[in-house]
Amino acid sequence: MSEPAGRAEARTVTVTGTGTAEAAPDLLTLAIGVECRRDYAGDAYAAAGGASAAVTGALRTRGVESRDIRTSGLNVRADVVWQEGLGQQVTGYVASSMLSVRLLDLAAGSGIIAAAVEAGGNDVRLDGLQLGFADAAAVMALAREAAWTDARAAASQLAALAGAELGEVASVRQHPVPSAPVPVGGMERAFAAGSMTVEAGESGVSTSVTVEWELRSGTGTPPGP
Repeated sequence: MSEPAGRAEARTVTVTGTGTAEAAPDLLTLAIGVECRRDYAGDAYAAAGGASAAVTGALRTRGVESRDIRTSGLNVRADVVWQEGLGQQVTGYVASSMLSVRLLDLAAGSGIIAAAVEAGGNDVRLDGLQLGFADAAAVMALAREAAWTDARAAASQLAALAGAELGEVASVRQHPVPSAPVPVGGMERAFAAGSMTVEAGESGVSTSVTVEWELRSGTGTPPGP
């Protein structure tokens, strides 16, 4: 079936713009592990619970709110070795857990880490630190504006090259780039946490938008080659 006479398909231009917004991180997330090895499973479990309680107690003493401390990954497993002629032999039991701690006071970060390590002793592992944003939406909004500006500039140029002007926006699609907090490094053991400093620096959040504009006839002619 043919289109009705006089009905022409609308001309459009579609452009993808990208944008990045940088800001100083204001959130520090700690991954603090507790791991205890004992001859019996019950003893390992109790020791891990005691070490974890000591660490959380030190965190609260330093002003960390209970809502910013989360326990996960509780595990008790047998520690086994292979012996010739006997197969796998149980040599003890290991109990472990993980604490995820959110700190909004970055300046106090190094002191809080040192206190947690001191409280847990040799049973503590500092598995990683991550810097991020307490209000990531505000930073993403700035990145989105930058992406829109980038897309419109490119679309305006293409429209001019075609001897047209940008009309109404026909569609908009956002393609956020996954932006995990910036890792600051991890350690198996954290004996020297007292001498460690946390520098926030700046971090960026990126996104992209694909925008389709209608084209309307321009007043001039397209530039030559």
